[in-house]
Amino acid sequence: MSAKTYTGPGHYQTPQAFRAHLQSIDAALDLIDEPGGPKSALGKPLAVGDRVLGNRITAQPMEGWDGTATGLPTAHTFRRWRRFGRSGAKLVWGGEAFAVSQDGRANPNQLFLNDAIGDAVESGLATLRAEVLEGHAEVGESTDDLMIGLQLTHSGRFANPAGQSAPRVAYQHPVLDDRLGVTNANVLTDADLTAIAARYVATATAAGHTGFDFVDVKACHGYLMHELLGARSRRGPYGGDFDGRTRLFREIVEGIRAACPGLGIAVRISIVDVPPFTKDPDTGTGVVANAPGLDEHGFGIDGLDEPFRFLELVTELGIQLVNLTIGSPYTCPHLQRPAAYPPSDGYGSPIDPLAGVARHLLVGRSCKRAFPDLIFIGSGYSYLQEWLPHVAEYELTHGHTDSVGLGRMLLSYPELLHDVLRGRAIERKRLCRTFSDCTTGPRNGMISGCFPLDPYYRALPEAALIRAVKRK
Repeated sequence: MSAKTYTGPGHYQTPQAFRAHLQSIDAALDLIDEPGGPKSALGKPLAVGDRVLGNRITAQPMEGWDGTATGLPTAHTFRRWRRFGRSGAKLVWGGEAFAVSQDGRANPNQLFLNDAIGDAVESGLATLRAEVLEGHAEVGESTDDLMIGLQLTHSGRFANPAGQSAPRVAYQHPVLDDRLGVTNANVLTDADLTAIAARYVATATAAGHTGFDFVDVKACHGYLMHELLGARSRRGPYGGDFDGRTRLFREIVEGIRAACPGLGIAVRISIVDVPPFTKDPDTGTGVVANAPGLDEHGFGIDGLDEPFRFLELVTELGIQLVNLTIGSPYTCPHLQRPAAYPPSDGYGSPIDPLAGVARHLLVGRSCKRAFPDLIFIGSGYSYLQEWLPHVAEYELTHGHTDSVGLGRMLLSYPELLHDVLRGRAIERKRLCRTFSDCTTGPRNGMISGCFPLDPYYRALPEAALIRAVKRK
């Protein structure tokens, strides 16, 4: 028996037909029949502090696994950041996750704060930022109403700095430990966490020196800061109750404020989660893993009470920008990034991927209703494909979110929403169809990119290797 397949958005030829399908998932969802144009909600200015951004489009961080062994960007990295600029997005959310230390890298080619190469780190960051500005100018956009941030991360449980798993965990987990060979020796001490906080501050300082407008203290997708939010079983000052589990986040934010008073701070947060999934060996479909005590672990699994407490904390800390996502690509990819096709290490979606998109949208609406003064960026839109502008326009028009974040779509068609704003017909052949090759590549030790649709990546040797992996 094979995994179930679902009718994708590209099957629907009219707004009315797709609306009916969308509302079969949830009656509260809808779309705008004719999005775009100069008066559209997508093109409405967005006030962020004392800045006014020129539209409601956000370029989400998309890692390329394509830096050097020493943590510097390469030609692949520069090209990707230039394309973020070409998206026309007035909020560029970090380009990609930048590790605060070598042991916090998720792969051997992730960019990181390498003290051994001194000024070269800041030079690389400055060039990446310049690429965004140049790409923005290439599509006729002013850079005066643009904000660029850098996402700061420590990969924690999913650290892999030298080509093999080297987890550094907040606590031991009944399912995930077995997957990665975690033992008590991999649990970070309180002193380790204090040292990591200092690395966040040092990396933020480098970002500030090179002209970035803000940094994102990344708290999503199962990485260290996200895992700490669910560390109920951890003893000591960084675990247990809510105050303990958010202590490191608070210390990092306060440290950055003290060291870089003019630098903005934002957070990307997996605002809800689910227990880890695994592949059913008979069907290939994802199923919830089964383990004793599983419900005692994680953040936002049992409702929105604690997520809302976190948003209250964010407000108290003076953070205005909040980028919402769900879950982790390692434990529930069908929700974190709804897709028609799983990556090579994934599983068939147990739900219609459109239901995954709906979860992103509806949770985002709940957050915006409860915290109207925060500025929320929504995620999960790429699976909508040609209907992405229509749904995005609806969410913005009705105040359900403040900005629409695009991730995988930027790899194949960065100019999608810019074309919509300019009244141009979209190029359907460039739309991301969620083949997941951008994930299959890194899962097999290769760079990330849109190998099926971007001619640049399609011409690389890795494209043939990825096709071979998929055939297997």
